[in-house]
Amino acid sequence: MYEEYWGLLEKPFMNTPDSKYLYFSKQHEEALTRMLYTITEDKGAMLFTGEYGCGKTLMTRALLEQLDPERFDIAVLPHPNLKPLELLYEILYQFGYEAPKHLNKTDLIHLLNDCLLANKAKGRSTIIMVDEAQMVTDPLTLEEIRLLLNFQQEKNFLITLILIGQPELKDTIEELPQLGQRLAVKYHLNHLTKEETKNYIRHRLEVAGAQHELFTSRAEDVLVVASEGIPRVLNNIADMSLMVGYGQKSPIIDDRIVSKVVKDIEA
Repeated sequence: MYEEYWGLLEKPFMNTPDSKYLYFSKQHEEALTRMLYTITEDKGAMLFTGEYGCGKTLMTRALLEQLDPERFDIAVLPHPNLKPLELLYEILYQFGYEAPKHLNKTDLIHLLNDCLLANKAKGRSTIIMVDEAQMVTDPLTLEEIRLLLNFQQEKNFLITLILIGQPELKDTIEELPQLGQRLAVKYHLNHLTKEETKNYIRHRLEVAGAQHELFTSRAEDVLVVASEGIPRVLNNIADMSLMVGYGQKSPIIDDRIVSKVVKDIEA
């Protein structure tokens, strides 16, 4: 609606996992490096946590885009709060196996093992990414996730497991040392700093085609404080600010417009 008015090709602050809008702060670069290291160096498993709305899903999309589909077989579990058998069925399904519903756990494990060995024989690596892993509440399912790391050969893991979740996932892992000790790599993604937040705003506008600055420096300051460096919150405020500015036919988004949007959202 407002794109043409602001000289944009598309809306810059949508809360969708479009990897071209990913702003690589130092900590985002570090997170991606650690995930790639876990996968390429056969480290077995990684724990990747982050504050709510900080871009974990966007980071995983960026990771997937860097992995050659000819070399990697990847299962992404976005809704992992499953029973142990359901978990195994879902993993097999994502790897292209329509397992009959009457199979028991032993049968499913044999099928998964055959799948992993077949991938290995083809020179392909197998990755399982468990998104929103803090949703897993069944201790038996957590134990099943741990046991996935038992699929290994003498010198190699047959699976690389990446657990992704909100901060409370760290607490869950701490209560399960038998799982925590097997997570060779860990990283936590924090809120953006003031400087990172301002760079994030400018990066998104540039990607969307902005030819000049659309937010005043004081407007950016209000966004920094109001969003607390959380990209998802910032996106909501910035998007509505562009909408309000368009409605008012303002030549630029100033702190008055952003402050009004913040008050409206809080109300």
